[in-house]
Amino acid sequence: MFSTVAVNGEVRRWEDLRLHDFAQGFFFGAGFFTTFRIDNGAPLFLARHLARLQASLAAFPKAVRAPSPEHLPVASVRATLRRCLEADAGLGPDFTGVGKLSASDGRLLLTFRPAAVDAERLRQEGRALDAVEPGVYRSGEPTLNHKGLSYFRQYALMERLPLLGNEAGEVCELPTANLFFQLDGALVTPPLTAPCLPGIVRAVLLEAGRVGGLPVVERPVPLARLADVSACFFTNSAVLATGVPRLLGRELPGSLPLAEQVRALVEAVARREG
Repeated sequence: MFSTVAVNGEVRRWEDLRLHDFAQGFFFGAGFFTTFRIDNGAPLFLARHLARLQASLAAFPKAVRAPSPEHLPVASVRATLRRCLEADAGLGPDFTGVGKLSASDGRLLLTFRPAAVDAERLRQEGRALDAVEPGVYRSGEPTLNHKGLSYFRQYALMERLPLLGNEAGEVCELPTANLFFQLDGALVTPPLTAPCLPGIVRAVLLEAGRVGGLPVVERPVPLARLADVSACFFTNSAVLATGVPRLLGRELPGSLPLAEQVRALVEAVARREG
C-alpha cells in the first residue's frame, strides 16, 4: 500500500494516522469499504461504488458512524483522489492500480495499492476453480450483501478460492468475486438472495442484458448443474472479468474468450459513465 492516503478529503500520510481515530473500525470491524479500479488516474464506476457504500451505511445506522455527507459525493471523492495522486510522485496523475474507500468512525479513508502482480497473467490464462464449500452461507442472509461483513466470512477461504454454496445446494459466489456460468443458452449469475455481494461489474452486466448473443440473467444455480456449464468467469472491480479454464476438473476452453469479451463490454460502459 502507498503511504499517501486521505481522511475526510485531507491528504495525509499513513504513518501519521492515529489509531484511536479509527477505533470503531479497527477494534470492532464496524465499518464498510469498497475497492475500485483506477486506470491512468481515472476511477472506474466511482459513482456506483459510492452508492453501494452509502447503502450499506444506511442499512446499519446504529452500528457504524458514517462520515459526514459532505465527504461522500462523487465530485468530492474525485477531487480528493486527484490531490492524492498529485501529492505523491510514487502515484502520479497517471496512476494505475486500486483505490479503497473505508467508512467508519465518522471518517472516510481513501488508500491506494498497486495492481496485483499476477493481474496480467490472470487476464491471459484465467484461473481454475477446483474446490467447493457447500453450505457455508444461508439462503436469504442479508449481511452477505454488504462489503465488509462478507469479507469477514470469506477471509480464511480466499487463498483456495472455492465456490461458496448455501444450505439449499446452490452456488453463491467466490470469496471477493461474483460468478457467471454459461448454462442453458444464457449467462447465469446467482441472485442476491443466494446470497452474494451486489458486485459493481455484476450489475453492469445485468443492466447490459446481453454479452454477444447470450442473455445475462439472475437465477439460482444448483451445484448439481455445474456439470452442464460450458463456460465460466468471475468478476470483481479490480480485474473486471477472469476466465475459468477448468471448473471442478472439467476443461472449459470457451471461458477465456468469453471473459475477454466481457472485459471489453465493461470497459466501454466505464468510458461512457466517466
